Amino acid sequence: MKRSELKPSKKRMTRSPWPMANAADAARRKKSKSRAKKPTVAEGSKYLAACRGEPCFLNVKCPWTDWADPTVVDCHSNQSIHGKAGARKADHKFTVPGCAACHEWLDRSGAPWEAKCAAFDAALARWEPKRARKMGLMEEAS
Repeated sequence: MKRSELKPSKKRMTRSPWPMANAADAARRKKSKSRAKKPTVAEGSKYLAACRGEPCFLNVKCPWTDWADPTVVDCHSNQSIHGKAGARKADHKFTVPGCAACHEWLDRSGAPWEAKCAAFDAALARWEPKRARKMGLMEEAS
């Protein structure tokens, strides 16, 4: 059978049988989809910059010195109470300056978990007042 010509449809396109959502439903859906605000690079970099030029505060594999070791970097906490989860690092405010040997011990050694947590918590307690003075922040009451 041959078509002689194509004619436009006379019927309008039908809508789905589901009613449109009202504004309250749309607002509820949008609120549930919103994610927590991630810290920006600028917010975290001030904590990381405070660790530069400092001596090692972990003092697990190195003797205590007041001079800045060139291998000192910022060591993030590995504890979930500080925001560590899966592939996510802990918040930047839970960092301490640590030399390469102590950082290696904290992250990759076979030392007991309790020893690592105790060493990090002691270092953080010593570092927080000095960091607050260095950054010009008020010391947080804990």
